[in-house]
Amino acid sequence: MHHSLTIVILTFNEEANIKNCLDSLRGVKAPIFVVDSYSTDRTLEILDAHDVPYVQHPFKNYAAQRNWAQSNLPYEGEWVLHLDAGERLTPGMATWLNESFDPTQQGVGGYMFARRAIFMGRWIKYGGYHPIYHLRLYRRQLGHCENKVYDQHFVVEGTTAKAGKGADLEDGVMSSLRDFTVSHARWAVFEAVESILAEEETGEVSAKLMGNPIERKRWLKSRVFQRSPLFLRSFLYLFHRYIIKLGFLDGKEGLIFHFLQGFWFRFLVDSTIYEIKQEMKHRPLEEVVREKYDLDVNVFLNREPATA
Repeated sequence: MHHSLTIVILTFNEEANIKNCLDSLRGVKAPIFVVDSYSTDRTLEILDAHDVPYVQHPFKNYAAQRNWAQSNLPYEGEWVLHLDAGERLTPGMATWLNESFDPTQQGVGGYMFARRAIFMGRWIKYGGYHPIYHLRLYRRQLGHCENKVYDQHFVVEGTTAKAGKGADLEDGVMSSLRDFTVSHARWAVFEAVESILAEEETGEVSAKLMGNPIERKRWLKSRVFQRSPLFLRSFLYLFHRYIIKLGFLDGKEGLIFHFLQGFWFRFLVDSTIYEIKQEMKHRPLEEVVREKYDLDVNVFLNREPATA
């Protein structure tokens, strides 16, 4: 029944994660297609050992890579499920795909899954971090990844529904604290630049307080958090997550996670915004971003990079 579903995974130097991801897909009745960004570690060797087909394609950004992968599927199935190499299907999600998902059902364009964040081996259940829903499964002709450099979501034309209870997607948030902080430091620059370029822009996902969980999250971020005072909002957000939303119940691992991801990262974004705007008093944004962060603003504007 599930020949109409294709699973798409993006990889780049994912030898620490890809085996667990593939192992979680055992028994799921759907072909897997991997798009690799020219990995230099053992990623391709692991894919070969699992007999998983892959192609290699230059990486521009996540949205562009996901959409390219979807447009170049070697299978004709109507439905596509997008995964990251660091994610895993829970047994409940695998069972739902095999036994409850009906690709012939009319009236539904896509399905949202709750994500379980696993940090230092612990499932982060509080702080407003579960359930957080992500649209990952949809009819390929109706959906795509919104064209944003950072914090992009999949969008679909038509009605979306939540997958059954327990059909969760598991995300191994980090392989080490070093990787966690390094990657978030990089993402902080992306979010800061996007915020400065388009403070009123929310992307293709509609920002709706009374919308679905993804639309409501985008509304809270774009209409509340991003309009709050710089720096102060980081403290308020940590208080909201750790106290109001009971993040302290996640134990020591939760303390580390909520502080780093809920405060340190948000404060770093604000600090980067402040730094860039101070520099912009003397030179244009394009020069600041290029010289301080080795980035091309055209990438954020979805234009071709500038040539010398």
